[in-house]
Amino acid sequence: MAMPQRSALADQTISWLRAQITSGAWPVGSRIPTEPELVEQLSVSRNTVREAVRALANTGLLDIRQGSGTFVLATSELAGVMYRRFADANPRHVSELRVALETAAAALAAQRRTKGDIKALNAALQRREKAWKSGDTDRFVDADATLHLTLVAASHNDVITELYADLGDVVRRFLRADLTRGLRPEQYVDHARLVQAIRDGDAETAVAEATAHPFSWESNWPT
Repeated sequence: MAMPQRSALADQTISWLRAQITSGAWPVGSRIPTEPELVEQLSVSRNTVREAVRALANTGLLDIRQGSGTFVLATSELAGVMYRRFADANPRHVSELRVALETAAAALAAQRRTKGDIKALNAALQRREKAWKSGDTDRFVDADATLHLTLVAASHNDVITELYADLGDVVRRFLRADLTRGLRPEQYVDHARLVQAIRDGDAETAVAEATAHPFSWESNWPT
């Protein structure tokens, strides 16, 4: 039995919705505009919007919650697959994979970082520290994730960077879940030495710092 084909208009709508997600215009966790709003904004029918939203929900980018709206679940199809696959994984195992990727990236970043990378790392570190001091959990989670991704991107290894970015939505989920009681002083981990090691081109210290910095909240996880 042949599968029904999507209309060209539906494909265009899907492309537009995906662009809002991948560009960061609609961040992970945010609610997208309502169906009537999208109909008006895109000048398409409700059925076309509904078809496009359902298609992206099937790929893992969107999460349709009856009565609440539709929310961004991941930034790419692979991230959506990883989120569904590892959402119920042992958090410690996810952390171990994250540390392995970051350690490899830290060594490469110390060797390959550019002036632009150093500037981005300094800015991301300052943003993370300000976010912690603000006491805003969501703001800190986003700032922390940005710093780590900026560090990995400084490795200039596209495969590691993309894999790490796609794992990021799973990591954010665990971090947000653990910080439901707010930001507590004993959970803070200073990343200044890690950034300084990369800035100095000191691969050995960068690796040591990356290895020594598991998530501050993982001590509460079961083994």
